Amino acid sequence: MRNLINFLLKYNYWFLFILLEVASFVLLFRFNRYQQSAFFTSANTVVGAVYDVSGGISSYFHLKSVNEDLLDRNMLLEQQISNLEKALKERQVDSITINSVRQMPQSDYQLFKAHVIKNSLTLPDNYITLDKGSSSGIRSEMGVIDGNGIVGIVYETSPSYSVVISVLNSKSNISCKIIGSDYFGYLKWEHGDSRYAYLKDLPRHAEFNLGDTVVTSGFSTVFPEGIMVGTVDDMSDSNDGLSYLLKIKLATDFGKLGDVRVIARNGQEEQKKLENKVTKE
Repeated sequence: MRNLINFLLKYNYWFLFILLEVASFVLLFRFNRYQQSAFFTSANTVVGAVYDVSGGISSYFHLKSVNEDLLDRNMLLEQQISNLEKALKERQVDSITINSVRQMPQSDYQLFKAHVIKNSLTLPDNYITLDKGSSSGIRSEMGVIDGNGIVGIVYETSPSYSVVISVLNSKSNISCKIIGSDYFGYLKWEHGDSRYAYLKDLPRHAEFNLGDTVVTSGFSTVFPEGIMVGTVDDMSDSNDGLSYLLKIKLATDFGKLGDVRVIARNGQEEQKKLENKVTKE
């Protein structure tokens, strides 16, 4: 206590000076309109700059949730486009009908959120590990996608994790088609560049152009129709000369996989059991 008193006595002139300065500034800005206006203008500028910085920091830490929302919206938009394409093929529609089709319920599938915790690109058979498993509703033979396109198919699950057969795997064999055409082929990856795969068995009479978009055909129990795969980058003849071999530039960047969605198609188990039964007979 004695030290505090000595400190106050030693610097009492400084404290008196600061007190008088504060009082003078209060009187100056309170009873003079010009100075008051200048003070508030400067204060608002400083406060605005502080809020701008704090808002930027807050937005940065919310980027993950924003990205997840965008991924869900992309999936919804892709399904809406698929619904519109089906409707346009079945009947002639006007703008009112198109708007009603956009509101069709998305009841053909369920989506489960997951995050990639392990990934490989350079092996002949690449696998991906997700941080969600059977306890989250994920099971084998479900499709996996990200915000750009297809990623792979769930192979095995444990209660907390899933192993996915990547598109970059010799065992991967996904039915795909070119938008605007009903002809389909099978997407296969040849060990090498992770940016490209090949669409095989596309009939010779199928029409297409370089740059055309390739999507899932829907002819499987795994992926619904219309999920983005990539674009036609190059073409050649197959070994037997009876079909085309198309080089596809994949939409998914497998070197940057993060948040993904696992697709559960309703009726998948029933369709699979029926097809297996017919195959065994």
